[in-house]
Amino acid sequence: MKKQRKKLFLVGLVMLSGFSAFAQGGNGSAGISEATQMVTSYFDPATQLIYAIGAVVGLIGGVKVYNKFSSGDPDTSKTAASWFGACIFLIVAATILRSFFL
Repeated sequence: MKKQRKKLFLVGLVMLSGFSAFAQGGNGSAGISEATQMVTSYFDPATQLIYAIGAVVGLIGGVKVYNKFSSGDPDTSKTAASWFGACIFLIVAATILRSFFL
């Protein structure tokens, strides 16, 4: 008897969820356009955040390169190149992603 109630409850739950899905109607274009507008509204703050992260990474990298240069470390040029490449990558990635998606 308990199994029969569970099955009946499950069938009723499935039917109710199916009815709510059909009750929404439409082709969903309003929802898609709203989602697109929401996602594109996040690009400006995300781009600014990536630029801020790039600035912090640049400052930290600059201090590391200065410390290596002043201590006479022989691999200063390698550290400087990797630091500079990381900063350029962050700036270019933010700009390209913004132009690609907007």
